Amino acid sequence: MQETKEIIKQVKKIEIATKHLVDGIIAGNYHSIFKGQGIEFSEIRDYRPGDDIRAIDWKVTARFNRPFIKEFIEERDLRVYFAFDYSASGSFGNIIEKRRKAVELTATLMFSAMRNNDNVGLFIFTDKIEKYVPARKGRRHVLKILSTLVSYKPESRKTNLKDSLNYILNVLKKRSIVFIISDFYDAGFLKQLNLLRRRHDVIAIKVRDDRESSIPDIGLIQLEDEETGEQLLVDTSDEEFRRNYEKIMREEEKKLYSNFKKHKIDAISISTDEPYELPLRKFFRERKKRVVR
Repeated sequence: MQETKEIIKQVKKIEIATKHLVDGIIAGNYHSIFKGQGIEFSEIRDYRPGDDIRAIDWKVTARFNRPFIKEFIEERDLRVYFAFDYSASGSFGNIIEKRRKAVELTATLMFSAMRNNDNVGLFIFTDKIEKYVPARKGRRHVLKILSTLVSYKPESRKTNLKDSLNYILNVLKKRSIVFIISDFYDAGFLKQLNLLRRRHDVIAIKVRDDRESSIPDIGLIQLEDEETGEQLLVDTSDEEFRRNYEKIMREEEKKLYSNFKKHKIDAISISTDEPYELPLRKFFRERKKRVVR
């Protein structure tokens, strides 16, 4: 009972914390950059100067001997899924855990989708899909998903993006928006990611911590892989070691974003020590430019 109260308290706190940004995203045209599945007929009305003549209903126009036009509205019914990486590497963080940052960001996007009456769903993955919540509408549903994210206890510590993406490919039959929230510390998943992108609108959100890409000079330390438990004793006072480590990390990140670009996958980079508002707003702004064109 006490644990349930604490979860509800955390969910409420996140909802309050993200409200301002959600309002800003809505005002910044979330609706306009994520299009519905098509258009549906609304009504027939009198033609007005400036209307597209291609929309004129010639049968009704001939019957009444004055121009009438068909009006359509966008058919929303969007399905927005969040594929959330719950592997052990998400617990890393110098100031705040990567996972905590990822949950807040996910909540912001979920509430934005909810405000637009979109269907929201969830996949939680490690080295497999551990939890699947089909997309539905409504505040109660979104709060339930957020409660799951806050309280979830993963079965595995490892990551397997390839198998997890395969599962999502098999489950999602209708075109959806899929946000993948992960640090992407894995390999061999690009083929599945590209297949997913061909069928759905995929946005990759990389959550990182600057301490992962550089090691301070603090002498002999024992490093441990969060996912495998493998330990390694290293001498951080060795300047060449630090330089090589940083170079490898930079190259890996550069390669990752190069592959995102190659496969035409939108990507957002979120750092634990910076507000996620700026990269999120930048993504919406740049995406809106492409939609308008």
